[in-house]
Amino acid sequence: MNAPISTPTTARTLSFVRGETLPQMPPPDDVRLSLSRRVARTYFGTPANAAITIGCILVLVWLLPPLLNWALFKATWTGNATTCREAGGACWSFIREKFLFSVFGLYPFELRWRPGLVLALFAGMVSISVQQRFWSGKLIYAWIAALAVMWGLMGGQVLGIPVPGLDPVPTRLWGGWLVTIFLAVFGAALAYPIGIVLALGRRSQRPFVRLVCVCWIEFIRGVPLISLLFIATFIVPLFMPTGVELDRLIRAQIAFIMFAAAYMAEVFRGGLQAIPKGQYEGADSIGLNYSQKMRLIVLPQALKITIPAQVNTFIGLFKDTTLVLIIGIFDFFTTLRSSLGDANWLGFATEAYVYAAAVYFVCCYAMSQYSQRLEITLNEGQRR
Repeated sequence: MNAPISTPTTARTLSFVRGETLPQMPPPDDVRLSLSRRVARTYFGTPANAAITIGCILVLVWLLPPLLNWALFKATWTGNATTCREAGGACWSFIREKFLFSVFGLYPFELRWRPGLVLALFAGMVSISVQQRFWSGKLIYAWIAALAVMWGLMGGQVLGIPVPGLDPVPTRLWGGWLVTIFLAVFGAALAYPIGIVLALGRRSQRPFVRLVCVCWIEFIRGVPLISLLFIATFIVPLFMPTGVELDRLIRAQIAFIMFAAAYMAEVFRGGLQAIPKGQYEGADSIGLNYSQKMRLIVLPQALKITIPAQVNTFIGLFKDTTLVLIIGIFDFFTTLRSSLGDANWLGFATEAYVYAAAVYFVCCYAMSQYSQRLEITLNEGQRR
């Protein structure tokens, strides 16, 4: 009969610490290659890549010389329309002449210090908001206060209350960059929380709440933005009480908010569905109520993983501000189009459209790059 095997009452703890340094690993093959060989491997590594590269080079050789000749070498940077026509190149002096009009629109010349101050305040708030160390609830209140100050400076009144020392300026005289910024920033800022509420409401267990949110989202997403602008401009005033008139720019702003909120709601709903079920169950297991679960556990993760879609929606909203041309609001693009009607500067539409495209591209590219950097920053903790 075998004797029982005795086991020690305590287990011995073993540890190992390496006493010497591991040999240095060789760098990857791509790093050891020279720059010329890396370029050759990247662009001419296969017959297909080589054909594409050669084709792109031929296209650039064909397009670049006349483009540079028009845009730089024969371009006119100062002077009048006659000088531009004699030079035969791009007339950038037209953009120089109409630059302030594209920024301020029809705003009174002697009061342009007010929209200039608004632009400076907006740039300062953006520069603060992109830095994570300032992210807190105070920043939200700061933006609310800043937007109220900007609106008061532009119009001379806030919610119908005159601002002492400032002459009122009707919104029909607003234009240029200021209108584009107001429509895009106000639209995104107010659509963001509404979109979160709609996304949560669409996933609600209460049938009435879910039905209301579904109807809102599907109706708004089922019609083009231009239809909402027409409704806000021509139909909404018919239902207003006698003697009550809502400003045209505010009506357009509401249409933008409704439109953006519906699309943001679907973005947030996708983020909520992407959160693993275990996160919800874990929050329930530690006794969190619905509000705490969403605010502390679910929404922070859902908002982080939907950053690309959020930025994509905002970029689309920013470019859609050009549609207010249809209802007679002078945004940045509309001011440029109206500048083309100046009898002294006829025939320079190409320069105006190039200028507009450059402004929209720079703004959209900056937003895209910032969102990519933000994704990397927020995901650093997960990589570790």
